[in-house]
Amino acid sequence: MRNELPLSTPTADSPPRRLSTARAIARIYPYARPALPRIIAGAGAALVGAVVALLIPQVLRSLVDGPLAEGDLTGLWWAVGAVLLLGVIEAAMIWLRRWFVLVPGTHIEAGMRNAFYARLQDLPVAFHDRWPSGQLLSRMSSDLGLVRRWLSFGIVLLVVNVVTIAIGFAFLFALSWQLALVFVVCSIPLWIYTFVFESKYSRVARLSQDQSGDLATTVEESVHGIRVLKAFGRGRHALDGFTRQAEELRGTEIEKARAIAGIWLWLLLVPDVTFALSLLGGVLLAATGSLTVGGLVAFFATAAVLRWPVESIGFLLSMTYDTRTAVDRFFEVMDEENPVVDPENPVVPERAEGRLVFEDVHFRYQDAPAGVPDLVNGVDLELLPGETMALVGVTGSGKTTLTALASRLYDVTGGRVLLDGVDVRDMTRSELRSRVAMGFEDAILFSASVRDNVLLGRPDASEEDFAEAIAIAQADFVYSLPDGVDTTVGEEGMSLSGGQRQRLALARAVAARPNVLVLDDPLSALDVDTEAAVEEGLRRVLSSTTALIVAHRPSTVMLADRVALMENGRITDVGTHSQLLARSEHYRFVVSSLEADEAAAEASEASETPGLATTDEEVTR
Repeated sequence: MRNELPLSTPTADSPPRRLSTARAIARIYPYARPALPRIIAGAGAALVGAVVALLIPQVLRSLVDGPLAEGDLTGLWWAVGAVLLLGVIEAAMIWLRRWFVLVPGTHIEAGMRNAFYARLQDLPVAFHDRWPSGQLLSRMSSDLGLVRRWLSFGIVLLVVNVVTIAIGFAFLFALSWQLALVFVVCSIPLWIYTFVFESKYSRVARLSQDQSGDLATTVEESVHGIRVLKAFGRGRHALDGFTRQAEELRGTEIEKARAIAGIWLWLLLVPDVTFALSLLGGVLLAATGSLTVGGLVAFFATAAVLRWPVESIGFLLSMTYDTRTAVDRFFEVMDEENPVVDPENPVVPERAEGRLVFEDVHFRYQDAPAGVPDLVNGVDLELLPGETMALVGVTGSGKTTLTALASRLYDVTGGRVLLDGVDVRDMTRSELRSRVAMGFEDAILFSASVRDNVLLGRPDASEEDFAEAIAIAQADFVYSLPDGVDTTVGEEGMSLSGGQRQRLALARAVAARPNVLVLDDPLSALDVDTEAAVEEGLRRVLSSTTALIVAHRPSTVMLADRVALMENGRITDVGTHSQLLARSEHYRFVVSSLEADEAAAEASEASETPGLATTDEEVTR
C-alpha cells in the first residue's frame, strides 16, 4: 500500500540544536570545493605578506642596536635596502592574494545561485504558496553576495589575521616576555566581549536579513499591483505600509550598528591602553638594561604591525556572522522537503489514450486546521479517451484544486489519480507533464517572444503546429505586432490585453499536443464573438483529446460531452447537460448563476461601449 503524504508537518518537542558558526558555514563546502585551491593559495600569499611585515621590526632592531649605535653608515644602507625589499615583497603578496581569491568567489556565488534556482524550479507549488517571493529573491541575491564577499575577503583575512596575531605574539615574547604578558592580560576582556558579541549580533543580523526579504516582497507586490493601487487611489496607503517596514528595518540596522560600535570601542580602547602600559614598562626595562633600545623599538614596531589584524577582527567577525545567517537562509530553501518527486522505478503507460481516472481522491493543504474537511473530499470521476468533461460548481467547491492534481502540481493526500491505468505518482514528472497540459484562468506570460511563450511546452514544434495553435486560440493578432511572432511581450505579458494574454495561454496549451488537456476557465476574458470563434476551434482539438474544463460560462459547458457537478469537494452528479438540468436542483442553481454572471458581464461591456460622438469635443476625444 502506498504511503500517503502527512496532512501536517510534524513539530518536534524542542527546537533542533543550533549548529556552531563554523559548522553552519562549512555546509557550503560542496559548492566551494573547486575553488578551495585558489582560496588557500590566496591565504598563503597573504600570510607570507604578514610574516614579511613582521620581519621589518626585526631589521629595525638590528639597525638601532648595530649601525646606529656604532655610527656605521655602511650598515645603515644595508638595513634600508632590506626594509625596502621586504616592503616590495609584502606589496606583491597583497596583489597576489587579491588575484587568487577574487575570481573563485564569483564562481562559487554563481554555482550556489544556479543550484538555488534549480531547487526553486523543482519544489512543488505548495512551497511557493507559502513563501513570499521577496524572501526568495533576497536569498538569491543579497545573501549569496554576502557569501561571495566572505569567501573572497572575510575568511582569508580572518584566518591570516588570527595566525598573524599568534606569530606576532611569539615575536613579542621573544623580544620581552614581560611586555608581551601585559599584552596578553589586557586582551582578555577583548576575547570575552567577542563571545558576547556573537550571540547578540547573530540574532540581530538574522532579523535584519529577514526584514530585508519582507521589504523586497512589499516592493514587488506594489510594482506588480501598481495598476490596482493607482486605480483605487491607494498609493499613499501602500507608501505608509512600506515606510513602516522600512523604519523597522532601519531600527534593526541601527541595533546592528550599535553592536558593531560596541566591539569597535573595545578593539580601539584595549590596544591604546595596552600601548600606554607597555610604553611605561618598556622605558623602565630599557632604563635598567633588561631591554635594549633596539629591542624596545622592535617591540613597538611589531605591536604597530599587529594593530590592524587586531582591529580588523571586529568587522571580520560581523561579516562572518552575517555570512552564517546568509548560509542558514540559503539552506532553509535547499533543505525544504519536496513531496512531489519522481519515483525510483518510474512506469510509462503502455497506451497513450488519455483515460483520466480519479479514485476516491482526497486533498488538503498541509497547514489546514485539524477537523476541517478535506478540500477535495473523496472524488470519483472517470474521463474516457477523447471525452470532454466540463467541471462546474459554485465558488470554493474545489474545482481548480482538482484540476491541479492531474498534473501533480499538488499530490493527493488520499486516493489516487490514474492516467491510462498508471498512478500519476508512478510516472516521472516530465513524462506526466508531456501527456497532460494545463491552461490557467490567470494567463501568465514570460518576458520572451510570442513564439517562445506559445511553444513553452513543446519547443520542437513545427511552424505548422505553431500556426494551428494560434488559429485555434484566435490569436491572429500576434502577426500584426511590431516584430510579429518574435515580438517580446514584456513582463508577464502586461503589454497585451487580458483577452490577448488568455488566448496566447490557450494557444500554449493547445500547441503542447497533450493526451489530456486541463483548462481552468480558459475563456473568461474573451468577448462573445471571440469566445464563439475559439470554441469552434477547440471543438476540432477536443475531438481527439481528453479534456477536463472548469466552466464558468454556459457556453463553455456546451463544449462538453458530459458535465461533472462538484459540491463541497465531492462530485455529486455526472451526466449530459440536459440530464443534469432535468434531475439536479443544485445543477440548475449553478447554471442559472453562470447565466446571471454572463448577462451582467455583457451588460457591463455594453455600457462601456462608446456611443456616437455628438460634440466636437467628443469627436476629438
